[in-house]
Amino acid sequence: MKIIIVGGVAGGMSAATRLRRLMEDAEIIVLEKGPFVSFANCGLPYYVSGEITQRDALLVQTPASLQARFNLDVRPFHEVTKISPATKSVTIKNQQGTVEESYDKLILSPGAKPLIPEMAGLLAADNVYSLRNVPDLDKIMEALEKEPKQATVIGAGFIGLEMAENLKTRGLDVTIIEKAPQVLPPLDEEMAAFVENELKAKGIRVITGESAQELIEAGKKIILTNGEEISSDLTILSVGVRPENTLAVEAGIEVGLGGGILVDENYQTSVSDIFAVGDAIVVKQQITGKDALISLASPANRQGRQVADVIAGLKRKNRGSIGTAIVRVFDLAAASTGLNERVAKQAGLDVQVIHVSGKDHAGYYPGASEVTLKLVFDPTTGTIYGAQGVGANGIDKRIDILATAIKGGLTIFDLPELEFTYAPPFGSAKDPVNLLGYGAINLAEGISESIQWYQLKAEQEKGRQLIDVRNPDELAKGRFPNAISLPLNQLRERMNELDPAKEYIVSCHSGLRSYVAERMLKQNGFNVKNLDGAFALYKTVRPEELIYD
Repeated sequence: MKIIIVGGVAGGMSAATRLRRLMEDAEIIVLEKGPFVSFANCGLPYYVSGEITQRDALLVQTPASLQARFNLDVRPFHEVTKISPATKSVTIKNQQGTVEESYDKLILSPGAKPLIPEMAGLLAADNVYSLRNVPDLDKIMEALEKEPKQATVIGAGFIGLEMAENLKTRGLDVTIIEKAPQVLPPLDEEMAAFVENELKAKGIRVITGESAQELIEAGKKIILTNGEEISSDLTILSVGVRPENTLAVEAGIEVGLGGGILVDENYQTSVSDIFAVGDAIVVKQQITGKDALISLASPANRQGRQVADVIAGLKRKNRGSIGTAIVRVFDLAAASTGLNERVAKQAGLDVQVIHVSGKDHAGYYPGASEVTLKLVFDPTTGTIYGAQGVGANGIDKRIDILATAIKGGLTIFDLPELEFTYAPPFGSAKDPVNLLGYGAINLAEGISESIQWYQLKAEQEKGRQLIDVRNPDELAKGRFPNAISLPLNQLRERMNELDPAKEYIVSCHSGLRSYVAERMLKQNGFNVKNLDGAFALYKTVRPEELIYD
């Protein structure tokens, strides 16, 4: 059997190497239009700052090493310009000219290409770059040799934030421009606020709710939609990607959402013997069952292996993806999996959320740092829709656990049952993931009722009175306007100061003490709800609405 793979990196090379392990006698050809067939795409931003010091470290495999170990015919600088399904052949442009190559099976792994926004003056700009591969990186490094002072990153997604951090680490003054009202749109607003605060604390200027509409002076100045003018010696476009589907469309292969290549559960396209994997394909969002574009390395690697299994005759099915990702932003990590609250509600799901704060390891052991987690779930069935986390340490561990829970069909009722390794340097006897489960079950069973940070004003306008159960010394660091101060340890003795006919909201620093207060008050006949995430979360997302003495 002769198998041609168009494109390398994650999906293509995973397919090629797995095919060889299963089919020693197959002829396997990998065609890559660029110079590198296997490189660490996700590591590129860290070479910009010098955190990754050797460029060669980014090159995972070479054609020679792949030939030696896997007997693969890997051909860089071979661009497939046409697919001819009727003759089962591809037309290839290389440095010598144009040739044709036949195939029995064809795997498309062309990846995604940067989304280039419509901006006046973009074609005339000579200092604007995107980053998807090693040649892009080389161009950026060449530009950095001219010692630019001011850099602008347009787009505050995962790659945009990584580029902003690494440019800042290199010593440039960095501005981020994001069209959405927040950075890191896959997170919900309050969780993204932690990231924005970290960016600002490290000296990066963050502009949200605006976009770049024009470049002037060969790109040296950027005009925003509000008319503001920003100077930029170096500009990185990172506004997203779209499937590279040109070959597929011209070959008559069906495409769907966002131009992504449509495949069935075996990665078969609409044309016989042509398969597709990676960032170019439409996948099923495993939680909603709806079509989605999820451009991440882990699903692409999995898809490459699975399509190889299918071609080799093994029974494999593409179950879909949930979209699990993480980014480091200086001293903070932010991660998400599944659906955020906003998307879950847009999908028409029955949604409840809870925030918990804890430590990455035992609080009494030196070096413990704050972990903030958010869970999105169905309060009736306990189905977990998604989770987000921010913190200095241990975020990857918790989100990975929750992603596994979603993939494994666990519910909120299973989270307290999860058993984790525990010793003071590594974790807590009650891990934040366990706490998410306890809190979510309390909400699902009606033991606790909560409101979200964005509901507080409306609830107060309806007549609910806010009670702050923090201690007086904590109030000096910031307090809610129009809140009653009633420290938790005095609540039982001073409960007679409250009106049983009135409705209340309770808050503390993180939500734990206010939950205790809620239980006290409810069992004494009061109508009360807990402010989820409490003062700490509210201060992160709406600091301007608080009072500071």
